[in-house]
Amino acid sequence: MIRLLTLDSRLLTRKMEEIRKFARYFKPYKWNVIFGIVFIFFGMLFGLYVPYLIGGAIDDIKISLYNESLTVQKISTHVFLILGVSLISAVFLFWQRRLLINASRHIEYDMRRDFYKALIDQPLDFFYNNRVGDLMARATNDLGAVRQIVGPMILYSFQAIFALVIVLPIMLNVSVKLTLLMLIPMPLVSLTVKYLGEQIHVRFEKIQEYFSGITARAQENLSGVRVVRAYAQEAAEVEKFQELNREYAAQNLRLVKFAAAMRPLLFFFIGLGFVIIVAVGVPMAVRGEITAGNFTAFILYLQRMIWYLIALGYVVNLYQRGTASLKRFNAILETVPTIKDDAEAKQQPSINGKIEFKDLTFAYNGKPVLKDIDLTIEQGTTVAFVGKTGSGKSTLVTLVPRLLEAPEGTVLIDGIPIRHYRLEQLRQAIGFVPQETFLFSDSIAENIAFGVPSSKSQDPSQNGNGQMTIEKAAEIAGLADDIEDFEYKYEQRVGERGITLSGGQKQRTAIARAVMREPRILILDDSLSAVDTYTEEKILHGLRDVRSDRTTLIVSHRISTIRDADLICVLSDGQIIERGTHDELLKFGGEYADLYERQLLEEELEATT
Repeated sequence: MIRLLTLDSRLLTRKMEEIRKFARYFKPYKWNVIFGIVFIFFGMLFGLYVPYLIGGAIDDIKISLYNESLTVQKISTHVFLILGVSLISAVFLFWQRRLLINASRHIEYDMRRDFYKALIDQPLDFFYNNRVGDLMARATNDLGAVRQIVGPMILYSFQAIFALVIVLPIMLNVSVKLTLLMLIPMPLVSLTVKYLGEQIHVRFEKIQEYFSGITARAQENLSGVRVVRAYAQEAAEVEKFQELNREYAAQNLRLVKFAAAMRPLLFFFIGLGFVIIVAVGVPMAVRGEITAGNFTAFILYLQRMIWYLIALGYVVNLYQRGTASLKRFNAILETVPTIKDDAEAKQQPSINGKIEFKDLTFAYNGKPVLKDIDLTIEQGTTVAFVGKTGSGKSTLVTLVPRLLEAPEGTVLIDGIPIRHYRLEQLRQAIGFVPQETFLFSDSIAENIAFGVPSSKSQDPSQNGNGQMTIEKAAEIAGLADDIEDFEYKYEQRVGERGITLSGGQKQRTAIARAVMREPRILILDDSLSAVDTYTEEKILHGLRDVRSDRTTLIVSHRISTIRDADLICVLSDGQIIERGTHDELLKFGGEYADLYERQLLEEELEATT
C-alpha cells in the first residue's frame, strides 16, 4: 500500500511539474483568461436564473388562472423577461468563448514556435536519434491535444464549478430532501470518471507513439520514393504501412471502448438520480409540500446539472489526452542542446580565417574517429583532405562550424577557441557545402540566397552595395548556363529536396548558396562528386577568384579537384599520415601517389571503353 501511494505521489508530482511548465504560456494572455472566467460566471449566473423565472412564471400563471386574473400582458411580461435574461446569458457566452478560444490559439502558436526553436537549436546527433516523423507528430497532433486544455477544458470546467456553486444553494432552498437524494449517485459518477480517465490517459500515450511511427514511416517513404521505386518495393512498403496503420487503428479502438463508455455510464448514474427525484418529487408536489413551479425549476436545474456533469466527463477526457501529449511536448523542450553558446562566448573581432587543430582527438560514442590531429591553416590558404572512406575527413571539417562538438581548446580560429565565439558569429563567417545536398522546395533563386536573406534581387543593377548577386554566385558554381535552359529561369521551382534537378545541379546550387554568403571560411565536403570533369574544371576556375582571399577546406576523393590546393593532407584511420603539395606528395611516393596512379588508370580505362 505504501509503495502504491509513493508511486501515485510521484506520478502526481510529475504531472504537476508538467502543468507548472505549461502555465508559463498563460502569462501573456492572463487577462483573456481572467475576463473569460469572469464572463463564464456572469453567463452562468444569468443562464441559471432562467429556470427560476420559469418556475415563478408557472406558479404565477397557476394562481392567476385560479383567480381568473390572467392577462396577455402578464404572460408577455414573463416571456420577455425570460428572453431578455437568456439574451444577456448568450452575450456573456459569446465573449467567454471568444476570449478563451482566442487565448488557446495564441498559446498553441507560442508553443509551436518554442517547439520549432528547440528543434532548430539541437545538434546533428539529436536528429540521428529522433525520427523526423515522430517530431512532426509532436508538432501537430500532440500540440492540438494540448490546446484543448486551454480552451474547452477551462471553459467547461469553470461552467461546471460555477453551476455547482450557483445551483446547489438554490436547489437546497427549494427542497433539502430532493437535493440530498440527487447526490446519491455522485460517488458512482466520481469513480467512473477516475477509473476511465486513467485508462484514457495510458491508452492515448500509446496512440500518440503509434501515430509518430506512422508519420515517420510515411515521411521516410515519401522522401525516399526514388529508392522505393528503384527496388520495386512499393507493395512491401505499403504492407509495412498497413501493419502500422492496423495497430494504430486497434489502439484507437481500445481507447474508444473507454471514451465511449464514459458518457453512457455518466448518463445512467445521473439518470438514476433523476428517476429518484421524479419518484419522490411528484408525490411531494401533489401533496403541496412543494409548488408546481418550484418542482419544475428543480427539474430544470437538475437537467442543467446533468449536462455540466457530462461536460465534466468530457473535461477529464481532454485533460488525460492533453497531459499525455504535454509530456511528449515537454520532453523535447527539456532536451538541452549539447552544442550551444558557452558561458565564455562573446562577440569576438571579425573572423579572418586562420584555423588551428591542436592535439585533436574526437570520438563517436566512445570510438575514436580522429586521433592526435595537429594542423595550422593560414588565412587565405586552400587545404584539401583526401583518404579512404571512413578516414575522418568529413568529421574533421564538420568540427569547424561546430556542427559536431570538438573537445575544448582543440579547434581555434584566429587564435581563439571556437567555443569562445557565439554560434551566430562563427557560422555567419562560414560557407558550408555538406556531402548530402539539401535544397528547399522553393525557387532556385531562393535556394541560392538562403544564407543571405537580404539578397532577393537577381538583377545586378539593383545590388549596388557591392554584395554578390545571385547570378554571380550561380556563374561561379557553373550553374548559370543550366538555369538559362529552365523555363522560368531563376524562378524555376526545384521540388522537394531538389527532386527536379540532377545530382550535379543540386551540388552546384549548394555551392552557389555557400559562395553567395562571401564567407571568410569556405568548406566544400566532397561537393563535386556528382559533376563531370569538364564541369568540375569550370567550377574550380570560378572558385579560384573566390578562394584567393579566404580560407578554403576541401574534402574530395578526386585528385583533379584538389591538385591546386596549397596543402594536401592524407588521412588514414583518423590520422594525418601525409601532408604537402600535389608535387611533393607525388615525389614522396606514398598513399597519395598510389591514389593518383589508380585514378589515372581509371580515366584511361574509361577513355578506351
